[in-house]
Amino acid sequence: TRRPLEEPPACRSACVSLELYTFFHWNSYRQCLPARESRVHRKNSSSAESHLPRRQQAMSSPLKYDHHVGEDRHVVRDDASAEEVGVVKQQEVYAFDESRKIGVTGAVFLILNKMIGTGIFSTPSGIFQSTGSVGIALMLWVIGGVLTFCGMSVFLEFGLAIPRSGGEKNYLERAYKHPKYLATCVLASQMILLGFSSGNSLAFGRYILFASGSESPDGWTARGIGIAGATFAVGIHAITPKWGIRLFNVLGVFKVIVLLFIVFSGFAALAGRRRVPNPHNFDNAFRIEEGEGYGNGGVYGYATALLRIIYSYKGWENANYVVGELKNPRKTLAIAAPLAIGGVTILYVLANVAYFAAIPKTELATSEVIVAGVFFRNVFGNSAGARALPAFVAISNLGNVLAVSFAHARLNQELAKEGLLPFSTFWASNKPFNAPAAALFLHWIVTVIVLVAPPAGPAYNFITDLYTYPGAWINAFVGIGLLYLQWNKRENWTSPWHTYFPITILYVLANVFLCIVPFIPPTGSWTAEGYPYYVFPIVGVGVLLLGGVYWGFWTKIFPAIGGYKVVAERTYDEEGHEVIRYRKVSTKHGHSGPID
Repeated sequence: TRRPLEEPPACRSACVSLELYTFFHWNSYRQCLPARESRVHRKNSSSAESHLPRRQQAMSSPLKYDHHVGEDRHVVRDDASAEEVGVVKQQEVYAFDESRKIGVTGAVFLILNKMIGTGIFSTPSGIFQSTGSVGIALMLWVIGGVLTFCGMSVFLEFGLAIPRSGGEKNYLERAYKHPKYLATCVLASQMILLGFSSGNSLAFGRYILFASGSESPDGWTARGIGIAGATFAVGIHAITPKWGIRLFNVLGVFKVIVLLFIVFSGFAALAGRRRVPNPHNFDNAFRIEEGEGYGNGGVYGYATALLRIIYSYKGWENANYVVGELKNPRKTLAIAAPLAIGGVTILYVLANVAYFAAIPKTELATSEVIVAGVFFRNVFGNSAGARALPAFVAISNLGNVLAVSFAHARLNQELAKEGLLPFSTFWASNKPFNAPAAALFLHWIVTVIVLVAPPAGPAYNFITDLYTYPGAWINAFVGIGLLYLQWNKRENWTSPWHTYFPITILYVLANVFLCIVPFIPPTGSWTAEGYPYYVFPIVGVGVLLLGGVYWGFWTKIFPAIGGYKVVAERTYDEEGHEVIRYRKVSTKHGHSGPID
């Protein structure tokens, strides 16, 4: 048996764009680190073995390495036999110098800054509206932090056992070996069709209008501004990508500053420093409000509220994409992950306390996406200076649109380079400005469709629910897969990180709850915030099933007609970058080579 290679941190797999997003989005932090080391070197397997860190045999299938003399690469085929693996004579080792790796402090800030997004400025209204209770809403924010920690533990066990970029794609392929490539297609469907910037674009439009003195709902004006913001983000990344990266690095600082300002302003509001009477929201805090505009609690309301909270916590999973750049990953993340998640949970709860301290319940339930703007007005009044504060939230939203469009466009491009998409050559192109303009255009199309498809009226909560819901299915299967690997001795599953059974069970049950409950009608009504309650779960499941249908045509029907099979090849170039390609290999008699 052999140990899997230590993977290069800067890989180009199907999901590496999320890693790139982590790297570039926090460039302001990383600029203080030395430049990356040139890290490709070759060693004979007999000598290299003693220098390799201890790794686990967590590959989803045996691998074959075909060495090409004179080239710095290996080709890995998924259909190799175990006997072929045994004749490997050379390995490539990729490593960072220890002095250039990230320690505990750096990891804390990396995770914390990645998690804090625009959701905390926009989702609290919908969460309170769904639950109808101040106390329950605050408890759900704490529960969201607990589930986030459980999820990070599950992902870390996979990530440290399978040190390859790709995240959930690798984990599902390891746990569910058959049918081959099904997980890849399902995840690709979710990432392309639901990897939009619509929610942040709409929030940008609403906050721009609020800063200008308008509180109109999510109508066509706000959506038009949102489309303009998304177009600007896509345009700057397509024409001048370096300036796009610099811009969202700078704008990313705003959200942290604004969040801290809200927290400290909340303390002032609790002390009576506000422009409105005391709303007394903490009197009988667990009473469930009833009437028009409230969800009246119930399991449906709690499920949608928790989905929106998870949307606000998103980003924790990207810690897995920087494992290769951490000093002693197990020890570092064991300290950094709880500190970062605990810190974000405390900030989120305090921000919600601030909202409840300054905004009456009826106003909070109807403030929709501009809850932070209403908070600033109630604390500081209608002065010009107070109106500037929502403008800062709008700017931070634009920064998030820039960051998400950057990440998802590169994800779309990598999927096209692998040959997963129809018309892959077009979507993979870097013409005419040496930037993924076609992939950015694909991201823009999906974003605009999701923005204009809902009827006029409140749409932000629907969009965020649609964005978050399919992830619950993915996370549930990841957790179930880990349970299977831990309890099936034939899998020989080992990892430097161990997630205890109760943590995995809690994570799985929570995600199963989020998967199933949205199909249950809410109390007393078949509509939720103006939309049939079943729309976002049906659309979310439909997108995942569409990935399965695509898998059937791509790997079964078309190959049967064309006389070929799809084979994955994993190669390494001279810089240590991992490149995965899905190629067509002829199965016709007398022809066994690639046909594309």
